[in-house]
Amino acid sequence: MKLHLTSWTTLALVLGCAVSLSALNLGTAPSSAVHVPTYIVELAGKYLCLAMLALAVDLVWGFAGILSLGHAAFFALGGYAMGMYMMRQIGTRGVYGNPLLPDFMVFLGWKQLPWYWHGFEWFGFAALMVLLVPGLLALVFGWLAFRSRVTGVYLSIMTQALTYALGLAFFRNDMGFGGNNGLTDFKDLLGVPVQAETTRCALLVITALFLCLQYVLARFLITSRFGKVLVAVRDSEPRTRFLGYRPESYKLVVFVLSAMMAGIGGALYVPQVGIINPSEFSPANSIEAVIWVAVGGRGTLVGAILGAVLVNLGKSWFTSAFPAVWLFALGGLFIFVTLLLPRGLMGLFAPWVGVVPDVPTPARSVGSAREVTG
Repeated sequence: MKLHLTSWTTLALVLGCAVSLSALNLGTAPSSAVHVPTYIVELAGKYLCLAMLALAVDLVWGFAGILSLGHAAFFALGGYAMGMYMMRQIGTRGVYGNPLLPDFMVFLGWKQLPWYWHGFEWFGFAALMVLLVPGLLALVFGWLAFRSRVTGVYLSIMTQALTYALGLAFFRNDMGFGGNNGLTDFKDLLGVPVQAETTRCALLVITALFLCLQYVLARFLITSRFGKVLVAVRDSEPRTRFLGYRPESYKLVVFVLSAMMAGIGGALYVPQVGIINPSEFSPANSIEAVIWVAVGGRGTLVGAILGAVLVNLGKSWFTSAFPAVWLFALGGLFIFVTLLLPRGLMGLFAPWVGVVPDVPTPARSVGSAREVTG
């Protein structure tokens, strides 16, 4: 795999900004003109976690043609896995002082810890669940959907129904995940106070590293022979099947991989925002992720990161300055991009950055199918 200049620039910017913000937060006095407040560090970490979700969506939508409107479910499941670990670390420091049960379980009258909470006192087990739970859900869902050759808008509706159903389930108090309030009041992460400035800065840098690793992995995947077949499936699934490939297998692999990527983003998101609740399953979150990718440029990977950061920067400003206008602005942005910038920002700057969004066209459909036979 050979990374082009835009990829190296993206990796350098992500890591450089994370390290610079952390250094300016820890290494300068609060009264200094160049001091970066802790809340800026937290916001930057949040944006990079959401960029992981956008990257996962771009991998399946931009290169496999799978428009998922339910990727927020995988993001939220990864977040809940990390949240359960952090809840188990509270112990007797909770409001009720119960060494085993989280506060919300004591309040609701639970007498013993549910079986699916066991093991989450160990970080290694929780990290494994961050990958396994979203991955297994994507595997089962994808195997049933792709095997039945469900595609297009029907698949999108099914993914949206999946995240909506999970959101309703997690809202229930008897599910054992905190109900509407979710999981919060975290104290430690690996024995380190989660609210400490050093922890916040470390989480930002770790998030940047994971985002870069996910980008490199996705770039490696799409430039390999597997990626060429995947693009052929996106451009013309019947032709690819006629050539002897099994499109459902390729789609299933990339769908499971993207779900795990989203789960990692959710796991890093929770300790930085301090809460995980069923609202993260909202279908609107999945739709927003699609908008980030569309704004940045579908089929570029770099555009997914750019779109996630820029749109969420705008969201932070709009929701504080004009809270009633944000949804209208988001809808207007999506319409504007769809009509006037179908290739997103990366398509607009393609002559200068050298990255052309890899989106399907009739001519490419034939070319992609021929290329995989070479």
